[in-house]
Amino acid sequence: MAVTPADGALSPVTALALVGVVGVGAQWLAWKLRLPGIVLMLAAGVMIGPVLGWFDPARDIGPLTQPLIALAVAVILFEGGLTLNLRSLSDAALGVRRLVFVGAPLGWLLSTLALRYGAGLSWESAAVFGGIMIVTGPTVIAPLLRQARLARRPAALLQWEAIVNDPIGALAAVLAFEVVLVLNTATTVGSAAGELALGVTVATVTGVAAGYGLARAFRHGQVPEHMKVPVLFVLLVGIFALSDSVLHESGLLAVTIMGLVIANAELPSYEELRRFKEHATILLVSGVFILLAASLDFSALGLLDWRAAIFVAAVVLVARPLTVLAALIGSGIPFREQLLVALTGPRGVVLVAVAGLFGERLVQLGVADAALIGPLAFVLVAATVVLHGFTLGPFAKALGLTAAGTPGVLIVGGSRWTTQLAEALTKAEVPVLIADANRGHLRRAREAGIATFFGDVLSEAAEHRIDFVGYATVIAATDNDAYNTLVATDLAPELGRENVFQVTREKSEHTRHALPPTLGGRAFADGATYREMELRVWQGWQFRLTGLTEEFTLEDWRAKRPEAVLVAILSKSGVLRPVGPEERVEAPPGSRLLALRPEDPAERGAQPPAKRRPAKGGNCRLIEPGGRGTMSTR
Repeated sequence: MAVTPADGALSPVTALALVGVVGVGAQWLAWKLRLPGIVLMLAAGVMIGPVLGWFDPARDIGPLTQPLIALAVAVILFEGGLTLNLRSLSDAALGVRRLVFVGAPLGWLLSTLALRYGAGLSWESAAVFGGIMIVTGPTVIAPLLRQARLARRPAALLQWEAIVNDPIGALAAVLAFEVVLVLNTATTVGSAAGELALGVTVATVTGVAAGYGLARAFRHGQVPEHMKVPVLFVLLVGIFALSDSVLHESGLLAVTIMGLVIANAELPSYEELRRFKEHATILLVSGVFILLAASLDFSALGLLDWRAAIFVAAVVLVARPLTVLAALIGSGIPFREQLLVALTGPRGVVLVAVAGLFGERLVQLGVADAALIGPLAFVLVAATVVLHGFTLGPFAKALGLTAAGTPGVLIVGGSRWTTQLAEALTKAEVPVLIADANRGHLRRAREAGIATFFGDVLSEAAEHRIDFVGYATVIAATDNDAYNTLVATDLAPELGRENVFQVTREKSEHTRHALPPTLGGRAFADGATYREMELRVWQGWQFRLTGLTEEFTLEDWRAKRPEAVLVAILSKSGVLRPVGPEERVEAPPGSRLLALRPEDPAERGAQPPAKRRPAKGGNCRLIEPGGRGTMSTR
């Protein structure tokens, strides 16, 4: 039975439920308030832990705390490795190699010096902790990149560096610890080196073997579809435990390599696996941050003095910038991108977890000042998370390295009416890109100066060349209903189902043609089909923007334009919100209405409109004074 906080300890079930509610709730609140999620999770964990005393992991969960954190970190690193598709490196490949092969050793050296002369630690503690400080924290980088909406290359540099260097940092700490162990015990250098080599070898071999074996089993149908995720998860935990039993922390390397192998195996089920791991990672990041923050001991922080501030400043302003700038010399990466990466180095879960572990082990070996490693790690994480959480977006924007300030619209399908829609959005200063696999369909858009992409929007080429971060809304509007449904279904998990729209399918109201709600996107433009939109444009209808004021409201506009088809609403900040046929429309003063409506004779000098009549068989014949032409709307 659960015990209330006022009576003492919580039951383990209640404690875990509290961790989940507070962690996910903090992320949701951060999204709602447009604040860094990591900052709110850190604050929430400290609040329910050492401040209010509601939750104490050591008291309420007990010995399960550290294993839970270790497994969560393993899953997080595996998910990170699962995103490391080698083909996605493109022009950031050289920079990533430099940050790993040059930046990691240099960062270890400079971090060690910052700890020795800034924090005043002994060489033993500084060398071990300095190795751990190589990591920049994928658990922190991912939410920050999502919030700051960085340009593709600096985002790729930060993401790859964080994921690849995480296990390297843990192994660097293991190496330094083995050296300290040799100096403080009777252990020989040879045995310590042999143990380290064995652990790295086992981690590499097991990671490659597990990744290759799983990919082969999935590809040859040896695992049923409904069991792929459970099999993946069990294998992941088993590989981590096996490698970790040989050399502590080598399991992090094993699961990262396993994820990397699977990411590059071109599995048909890759997207489903990756999305599941992303969802699991969000839950685990929330939980781990709450656990670590709630475990904070204010008395341990009391051991720190003014030198801790010197240490943090030295890491943020000296060690990190020098490491990155030296590693990227001659890489061809523009200096402003180098500067952004150099001044962005948040630390996260792995640093705190591994630092606390090795701090305790060094204290057991007789290194007294190793007791400061845990508190210093927490201070560094808190300082860098808060600093970069609030400054990364503005700093990147000042350097011109963010996606467009106004979220853009990706229109899939080039046609007369989508080009006119794109022109109207461009006039409203909303970034637009039209994608189509038929070059001829993009001719009007190119002539109008609209940005275009020639190719399949679901292809690998599109993933490399289209900066999807800059587009918050997708409108699937080709003349192929099946392809529109495929595009909307594929992109919905990435962009959010509420942001993916498609033209209404022909005969969609018939039962035999109806699709389940899990397929396709939301309808817009009053539920019009592709043919209806194209026909209206050929009949002279136009996309027009109308501003609303206190005197001219949405109701006044509807009364004046009853025949108009409301397509979208633009907020005061320029954010576009397409309107569905059954959606309740709210447009406050200052908003702008984007609608498709018949041409007003007064707007063309009171010239009478041309006679137009639709033809049978799906064609419409446009009859103009002095000439005529035919266009198929199929």
